[in-house]
Amino acid sequence: MTTPPGDLLPATRRALLHRIAVAQAEGRTPSLVAAVVRDGRAVWHGSRTSVDGHGPDENVQYRIGSITKTFTAVLVLRLRDEGLLALGDRLEKHLPGTAAGEATIAELLAHTSGLAAETPGPWWERTPGSLRPELSDVLGEHPLLHPSGRRFHYSNPGYTLLGALVEKLRDAAWEDVLRREVLDPLGLTRTTTRPQTPHAGGWAVHPWADVMLPEPLEDLGRMAPAGQLWSTTGDLANFAAFLIKGDDRVLSAESLREMRTPAAPSEAADVASGYAYCLGLEIRQHGGRTFIGHSGSLPGFLAFLTVSVEDDLAAIVLTNCTSGPLLFTVAADLVRIVAEAEPRIPEPWRPMTEADVVSLELAGQWYWGTHAFALRLTADGLLSLEPLSGNGRRSRFRANGDGTWTGLEGYYAGELLRAVRRPDGTVDHLDLGSFVFTRQPYDEGAAVPGGVDPDGWRGTGTV
Repeated sequence: MTTPPGDLLPATRRALLHRIAVAQAEGRTPSLVAAVVRDGRAVWHGSRTSVDGHGPDENVQYRIGSITKTFTAVLVLRLRDEGLLALGDRLEKHLPGTAAGEATIAELLAHTSGLAAETPGPWWERTPGSLRPELSDVLGEHPLLHPSGRRFHYSNPGYTLLGALVEKLRDAAWEDVLRREVLDPLGLTRTTTRPQTPHAGGWAVHPWADVMLPEPLEDLGRMAPAGQLWSTTGDLANFAAFLIKGDDRVLSAESLREMRTPAAPSEAADVASGYAYCLGLEIRQHGGRTFIGHSGSLPGFLAFLTVSVEDDLAAIVLTNCTSGPLLFTVAADLVRIVAEAEPRIPEPWRPMTEADVVSLELAGQWYWGTHAFALRLTADGLLSLEPLSGNGRRSRFRANGDGTWTGLEGYYAGELLRAVRRPDGTVDHLDLGSFVFTRQPYDEGAAVPGGVDPDGWRGTGTV
């Protein structure tokens, strides 16, 4: 292991090492490297290898496959934030002439464009990218298998189109844009499109015998934005920290929250398993935690990066085998081990530096019909609506500066909250997307749609 002393307790470090040792042994993989990120920095690196002597460390490159898609998605969101495109735009508007021009940018990001999962043959992961020099070669004659926007269907060609979109709007090669706009600002000096020493070789392990076969290392050409990158646990630890906190030089925390929001209709089996796809990121539920990240695989390599935003923890696991251990389970276990052994210490509570009088006036108990809610003013300046029963719709609201607030999540995401006042300036009720919230259940003194029975509340004897 190469962990600096003092970052984690010895017992925690041993538990982490034990977990990856079991994964490497039972998964029969030539080598496995892993890292854990906490509070924005790597606090542990570990590795196991079948080769005697010096094992791989956080500077050894592995191929990361489809984790590349998350990098491509960041580039597309940057274009959106600069106003060069909208996620609802049809691809044809910016990249005319493809056979998938009716798909929107958001549909391509979320794998709901209806495109096929793979290119026409031969098997693109094991053949040179020079066999597919044009987008038409990647898409084939019949690229659409489903109506756009109707279902989640993972598509590697879809991310090839997004890479071509980046090239068109930036007038530069995808890998040059990636280096300039993401890799260099985040200090990812060991993330490259082609392997650089030291790097692992890719292997296939025989399923019924303890023998191995080297896998070819092909340049993917046009398919690069879908899976070309090589990286290290050291670099991916920095990238994971960025995915949690954001970095205004690359992408804001608000845009990253959008990337982490489910954007694709899930199959019934995905709903049952707790899986959903966002904008270049996957969400998985495991052990009571929500994990957001991406998997990656190419012949000879498996990779996984996942973050638990609530725990402010992330884990990266990389191997050099075509099939082997279930890396999401390993990564989730690494997060769980640290979260349970060394739980996050919350920041001290501090009062607001300056109370907003208008927001403070609205704080307290409200009723939607007979459902009781609390509206709280939090130190970050947001209004938080919470059901007092513990069950029901909840959301935080951001002030718009004009006496209204916009919902940030859940049922009320994007909905407008405003205080409706009487002629004397006092608050009559809250209007939340046309729903009326009053200070008392069906407050007879408030403007409740449909009115309130003049005989008021009653018992069974008066019915």
